[in-house]
Amino acid sequence: MGLRAMHSASTGMSASLTQLDVIANNLANASTTAFKRSRVNFEDLYYEHMRLPGAQDSQGKLSPTGISVGLGTRVAATAADHREGSLLETGNQLDLAITGDGFFKVQDGTSILYTRSGAFSVNADGDMVMQSADRGRLIEPAISIPQDATEISISSDGIVSVLQPGSSSLTQVGQIQTVRFVNPQGLLQQGENLYAATDASGTPLEGNPGLEGRGLVRQGFLEQSNVEPVRELVDLIKSQRHFEMNSQVIQAADQLLQLVANLRRF
Repeated sequence: MGLRAMHSASTGMSASLTQLDVIANNLANASTTAFKRSRVNFEDLYYEHMRLPGAQDSQGKLSPTGISVGLGTRVAATAADHREGSLLETGNQLDLAITGDGFFKVQDGTSILYTRSGAFSVNADGDMVMQSADRGRLIEPAISIPQDATEISISSDGIVSVLQPGSSSLTQVGQIQTVRFVNPQGLLQQGENLYAATDASGTPLEGNPGLEGRGLVRQGFLEQSNVEPVRELVDLIKSQRHFEMNSQVIQAADQLLQLVANLRRF
């Protein structure tokens, strides 16, 4: 009996450690552009059934309940919370935010990745790229900004236009398209504010912003992280207490086992 309690408590400690890791990552990214917090979902483990519900007693009557003892818990999943973060006005012509559902699509070598981070810039060739610590990733479909452009205008439905010297009107140079997924929680987190599509996320539904459930584009804004530090700290305290309580259960079970062992000597 004591060994079973120790095992159950140890699974609780392991699950709490995973939750602590997730909370720490959430807090570390509280200021990361368009970061989506994650939460940990738990599930109970198998049960040892000592008596099944409905079993007959000595008089042939059915028992209304049974006797079952669980064997602990484990992490069932870590789910990303894709609720929209608040918008921060930057005034930068190439800073973009999506109000509503959707992701920007960027080229990553031979693969396509998705992001809510609209911190774009222009590389030496005039191509519109997503800012990154190590390299710029081209927006897909590609958009090139003329080097002599004096003003860049991006409409809510993703039309990119520029004003050039000698012209009094804007010239369209590209069309930003966004992508939505039936199950965004099925996206694979890649780091650097990027996600990869999976079988679980469903087929990418691509098109112009504002159509078929895709959100609109806001120029001069960036989406902030949806992490709420106070909430994370509350969860941190709860996880710490759960860990401590499971540790106490292990100590108590160990003491009981030692007591039983000592009694059997007599």
